Amino acid sequence: MSYRNKTYVIFDADTDRWAYGYMKGWKSNENMDFNFHDAHEIGPLTSNVSDETIKARLRERFSNAKQAIVLVGENTKNLRKWVPWEIEISQKLDLPIVVVNLNGKRQMDSDRCPAGLREWVAAHVEFKAKIIQYALDNFPSE
Repeated sequence: MSYRNKTYVIFDADTDRWAYGYMKGWKSNENMDFNFHDAHEIGPLTSNVSDETIKARLRERFSNAKQAIVLVGENTKNLRKWVPWEIEISQKLDLPIVVVNLNGKRQMDSDRCPAGLREWVAAHVEFKAKIIQYALDNFPSE
């Protein structure tokens, strides 16, 4: 069994990639106390492969994950392919899930939260480095 120390980040790659970019920027900024071991740094993923190949590579990333973040933007609840599949895999693996609202809400936003997470025990936080870091460090133990 591999050592599980990574954070798997789930997001709408079409509209919310900026938020994932911010998180990577916070991590690389030596003046910020923000760190996570990004599961997406494991192996390249190209767009010219089959869905089954993509799923196999994403499962490899999940195999190293100890937790998941779901970045929830305006369109996240309407996605029907990759985001719901990634949420389902996170749940099957019983990974702690931190839901990050990109609109600043500090609790579950029923207008934006994907259906698969509405009844799931998860930490729902706003998109701010300190609270995300706190959730990553302390959920689900607190």
